[in-house]
Amino acid sequence: MALGLAVMMAVGCETKTGTGALIGTGGGAVLGGIIGNIIGKDTKATMIGAAIGGAVGAGTGAIIGKHMDKVAAEAQANLDNATVVTERDANGLTCVKVTFDSGILFQTNKSDLNASSKTELSKFAQVLKNNLDCYVDVRGYTDNTGTDAINNPLSMNRALSVSNYLNICGVPASQFKNVTGFGSSNPVASNSTAEGRAQNRRVEIYLYASEAMVNAANNGTL
Repeated sequence: MALGLAVMMAVGCETKTGTGALIGTGGGAVLGGIIGNIIGKDTKATMIGAAIGGAVGAGTGAIIGKHMDKVAAEAQANLDNATVVTERDANGLTCVKVTFDSGILFQTNKSDLNASSKTELSKFAQVLKNNLDCYVDVRGYTDNTGTDAINNPLSMNRALSVSNYLNICGVPASQFKNVTGFGSSNPVASNSTAEGRAQNRRVEIYLYASEAMVNAANNGTL
């Protein structure tokens, strides 16, 4: 889906410091190399980022991996209510996934951000502004309450609520590459309980290497 950043919320950005939870394998050891193209319509398997069109050497991959480890650590240090993990993008390079705790995000059938969400997102906005060489994808999800006709646009609205607020907090629109809604697909918890449904009403944010970052790594300037 095309990136939409036209709808703006008339709210300010709040800041405070805190800690988050970092989970992952550590991207510094990852080696480069194209895995393949983004995988069709299978949303569970869809990779982050587009294949860059050529092989990435092991040295470049390791440099980017170490850099993204630092990005993950910065996100960890500045977020109270988020889980930070390292994963792999479409090029086999390290990317950072940030998932905000369900309690600060959305109620059933809602895409409005609450005060706690705005506080956390304003802190996260500073992380993004400190790392302009990272591209950003935002993915919205719902629980399985309702039909796809309701959940698909709702999940998109949730992703847009997050990306719009980050934009208000100073993150440039050009940094966002994909803002997408996936409906009730790919649940992270059981939809049979209220707690599980709350976890599934989420937004995931991915930071991954831009072309500028890859070029800098190739040139030894990252």
